[in-house]
Amino acid sequence: MFFKSSSRSIDMTALRGMLLLLSCHGVSSVIHSLKYFLTASSGLSNFPEFVAVGMVDEVQISHYDSNSQRAEPRQEWMEQITRDHPDYWERNTGRALGAQRVFKGNIETIKKRFNQTGGSHVYQLMSGCEWDDEDGDTGGYEQYGYDGEDFISFDLKTLTWIAPKRQAYSIKLKWDQIRAGNEYWKNYYTKECVDWLKKYLAYGKGTLQRTERPSVSLLQRSPSSPVVCHATGFYPNRVVMFWRRDHQELHEHVDHGEVLPNHDGTFQVSIGLNLKSVPPEDWPRYECVVQLKGIEDILVPLDPASIMTNWGEDGGVQSNIIIGSVVLLLAAAVGVFVGVFVFKRRNGSTEP
Repeated sequence: MFFKSSSRSIDMTALRGMLLLLSCHGVSSVIHSLKYFLTASSGLSNFPEFVAVGMVDEVQISHYDSNSQRAEPRQEWMEQITRDHPDYWERNTGRALGAQRVFKGNIETIKKRFNQTGGSHVYQLMSGCEWDDEDGDTGGYEQYGYDGEDFISFDLKTLTWIAPKRQAYSIKLKWDQIRAGNEYWKNYYTKECVDWLKKYLAYGKGTLQRTERPSVSLLQRSPSSPVVCHATGFYPNRVVMFWRRDHQELHEHVDHGEVLPNHDGTFQVSIGLNLKSVPPEDWPRYECVVQLKGIEDILVPLDPASIMTNWGEDGGVQSNIIIGSVVLLLAAAVGVFVGVFVFKRRNGSTEP
């Protein structure tokens, strides 16, 4: 189901957290996710007033915006869903149109609460669920944000709303009283949403449950810079990556990067090692380890001969890799800003 009425804000820190770099070793299970993102904007030129996106395991599966006013697939395998649900896209187009109208009213309501009459403003929602394919654990989330800050969110454990902004407190009090509705949303996020997630995983099994081995390189910008272990081209995005010495994992003098998307649907990530505390004679004791479910561990020794640098013969090679990473990071940021979907209209209210 492309759109499900529900409410939740997009927090950029949380969003980055969705692109996981797992800190625990032993990637035996995979936590799958179904997420909907929605953004309404006011006062922004060259940007749709409303954009909605659905994602499964960080792969975009559907898109709607106020310009096209059509819910459309973003993966070929998503077109197969009409075999079991012939009116799927028409139904979700209708839901998105309804959400667009509600969100347009909501952003104006919030502007009044903040005593704002003009300027550019963004009202955002993130909603979804997770499922651990090994132990069956499930979870859900629903958050709203306004102008890049948390506005109000739903706590599935207490069935109450959290309002970090005083402008949202009256909404929290009102929504806390809708007990039956809150029970419904808990059931939706822990059961119905998970059922749809499993359906999408089945439809897109060849894409979403594939494993692609990463290409791993050692990079260094200058002789005094950290050596960066860079893995790219892997799928899924749940990878474990660390430096170790004498087979013992290092926690100091290392810098973990974020998992970033590549243009082809795969991912990349880097981890740096500060060499200031490593004497040259100890280099052979160090290695970079990359772990991905379904493949053998990839071990890359800290060998000066294999490091691509910004000086010498390999300078151009590493420069291209670094430039490409920056471009992909910018593309990811744009995609996150545009990606958005799911709204919950509670009790017929047009309040956010």
